Amino acid sequence: MMNFLVKTIANAGALAVAVWLLDKITLTGDSTGKEFATLIIVALLFGLVNFLVKPVVKLLSLPLLILTLGLFTLVVNALMLLLTSWLADKLDLSFHVDGFWTAVVGGLIISVVSWALHVILPDGD
Repeated sequence: MMNFLVKTIANAGALAVAVWLLDKITLTGDSTGKEFATLIIVALLFGLVNFLVKPVVKLLSLPLLILTLGLFTLVVNALMLLLTSWLADKLDLSFHVDGFWTAVVGGLIISVVSWALHVILPDGD
């Protein structure tokens, strides 16, 4: 349970940094509380997408991952972020990623920040 909470907080922090750094990744709300709640829900959604969809996509793209020495992971991360944005739109959440290249840069930012937060935050073990 603690590990799930830490991962959700790390995802939320990483998403917040991406929203802050990139103009084409938007998170809007009537108040700071509503934005925070939306950020947590989007972080949960992003975690769910990464847990359920990403392994399948990585398996199907294994030849490209090997051929590009892992650089295709940036494309996979971008697709997961775009899928999260699409799902957020379907769930009427105010989170949006505008375009593939924004998703590539956003995915890179989220990966780096999430990794750094996982190093800093306790994992409950």
